[in-house]
Amino acid sequence: MSKDKLPVTNAVRVLREHGVAFTDHPYPYEERGGTAVSARELGVPEHQVVKTLIMEDDRKQPMIVLMHGDREVSTKNLARHLGVKAVSPCAPAVADRHSGYQVGGTSPFGTKRAMPVYMQATIAELPRVYINGGRRGYLVGLAPADAIRVLKPTLVDIATAPAA
Repeated sequence: MSKDKLPVTNAVRVLREHGVAFTDHPYPYEERGGTAVSARELGVPEHQVVKTLIMEDDRKQPMIVLMHGDREVSTKNLARHLGVKAVSPCAPAVADRHSGYQVGGTSPFGTKRAMPVYMQATIAELPRVYINGGRRGYLVGLAPADAIRVLKPTLVDIATAPAA
């Protein structure tokens, strides 16, 4: 992706529609590289790179979970918060159907299906975050307050340190 040919994804359209000031951050995508690769390529702390996860509860109701790149989601704590028996990640094909994006390029903005959004509360405290812009190898940088204004997430405390 060249600098002059940045993608116009559904996520970019939604951000523009809501008047969000954001910066474009294309980078060379690596299969299974995750937030460690995007943080390294952008030269930003992985804690500021926000992963967009499509999960579902035990009734197969989908949801978007936003988490720091260097943390994991405590599905037990999220299930307890939601009052359901269990929460688990959707299979990639199911996640793609719900979001309209390809796993590895899932943005919380402009999803195909409206889903509730749960955001790790400490993300709101960061000065800037980098969230997928709707394509593999493409993040957008913005103020967490703008993400909160557009997504209207429920702030939750569900972060855990990654398993060793």
